[in-house]
Amino acid sequence: MKRTILLIEDNEQNRYLTTYLLRNKGYDVVSADDGHAGIARAEEGGVDLILLDIQLPVMDGYAVAARLREGPATSRIPIVAVTSYAMAGDREKALASGCNGYIEKPINPETFVSEVERYFLNSGTAERT
Repeated sequence: MKRTILLIEDNEQNRYLTTYLLRNKGYDVVSADDGHAGIARAEEGGVDLILLDIQLPVMDGYAVAARLREGPATSRIPIVAVTSYAMAGDREKALASGCNGYIEKPINPETFVSEVERYFLNSGTAERT
């Protein structure tokens, strides 16, 4: 069964690259370009993992992650922050907001998919790192 990844990312070039890499490895990718649209898409169901940019317009990724953790339909979906925020404490802040993992931008096209895949487990839950 193909897994579906929701990419919440406002930068068109980042969306294109990420989507290309993931689809090339057999994943279905759906996307949203802001936090509100991402939450709405996640609530529709059928999402196995969420890749979440932190620096989003209208509602930042921290708020999106917190809201997703509150929803009964979205509380158990693994969320991985994919962000250029790389200062001391940023990873911890992402995890505290509800993310299960953290990948720094710019992404490495050679290792990105394997980094994402480590958040999938056979049970469908995420590995907390």
